[in-house]
Amino acid sequence: MPRQADPQLEQRILDAACRLWSRGGEKALTMRGVAKAAGTTTPTLYERYRDRDDILRALRIQTRTELFAALSRTQSLTHGCERYLEYALDHPHAYEVLFDGFAQPPSLHEPWPSFNLLRFRLAQRLGGTPRKHTRLMLSVWSLLHGTAMLLIRGDVAGPLRAQMFHACLDAVEAIIADAARSKSRTRSGPKWPATLVLGEAGESKVAYSKADSQSKPAIAKGGNHSTPGPANRLRGVRSTR
Repeated sequence: MPRQADPQLEQRILDAACRLWSRGGEKALTMRGVAKAAGTTTPTLYERYRDRDDILRALRIQTRTELFAALSRTQSLTHGCERYLEYALDHPHAYEVLFDGFAQPPSLHEPWPSFNLLRFRLAQRLGGTPRKHTRLMLSVWSLLHGTAMLLIRGDVAGPLRAQMFHACLDAVEAIIADAARSKSRTRSGPKWPATLVLGEAGESKVAYSKADSQSKPAIAKGGNHSTPGPANRLRGVRSTR
């Protein structure tokens, strides 16, 4: 009798990849290691995924789909932001993989459904087209993502967790309320360039001109002070979000 396919295998593979990445980054995320952690064989794994990049792409797609589904069930921008944080905290490993190297190909040119949904809700609230509010959406997303990562990486619990969670939502609401009141907002830095398009799949790009490069924020002497955690190490392995 032929062996029946395991309907749960692909999910076990993606779950195993999440766990390995969170524990050891690049070095832990090998095809052999994923196969062992998923309870299958390396040849069986290769039947489903070409390589590590292929596994990570499938994981990004799954996480984006789940996050978008969670946000789609909300009725307002405020509730959407709250659900965004809840999803990130409920799925910390998948969330970290999703946003590692997010501004580089291939992730840059993949759909960003949750970003677009929140930006659309922002346009509904403030008027105008979603693209008009991309810079403001970046402010909102930076607050959400920064808070999520602090809570995840800091292993924050108890009263501090609750206070950070709601402080972020209060800050988001304050930014949006200020934008609604101000017809002409004061902005630092250069005008939003036409060469910067985010969240629109094949249309997305982050190319900048020579003039743009001269206006980039200066980096303090001593170089990049980011912590060389799994996310940073993995960025050199593949170009993903």
